[in-house]
Amino acid sequence: MKWQEVCEDPRLKDLPYKIELNEYGKILMSPQKVYHSIFQGKIQNILRKLNRTGEVFPECAISTVKGTKVADVVWVSEERYHIIKREIECSISPELCVEIISSSNTQEEMEEKKGLYFGQGAKEFWLCDENGDITFFNHSGQLGSSSLVPNFPNKIDL
Repeated sequence: MKWQEVCEDPRLKDLPYKIELNEYGKILMSPQKVYHSIFQGKIQNILRKLNRTGEVFPECAISTVKGTKVADVVWVSEERYHIIKREIECSISPELCVEIISSSNTQEEMEEKKGLYFGQGAKEFWLCDENGDITFFNHSGQLGSSSLVPNFPNKIDL
């Protein structure tokens, strides 16, 4: 299955789950808990306040070598925004991709997503755990704080 087929299938449009595709075109679904949505909204709001340029949005489909992955929150520069804004799935990753770890996620999955997003051109990858602790990464490894959004807190409270 291709991402466009998933997006256009009327049977899937009202599913209350996050959908991604693996490298074989199979649909992966992950139900989310309320805390996940709360962190997602708070991260978006803080990013908008601290970074006045570019665009911030949730649930961004990104084409990778292992299928379509969906970042929980992204920030993209104006330049990349003009490339991806009409695409079905991003051909190039937003500069910043944030994943909120759910109880259904494994550390291996998050490591894989980090590599896949970097492989598509991401500059930073952030992980938010179930306690709201944020870990920042670039291509070289873990950072003490974000280079793209230096004032972003390393803890989000529910």
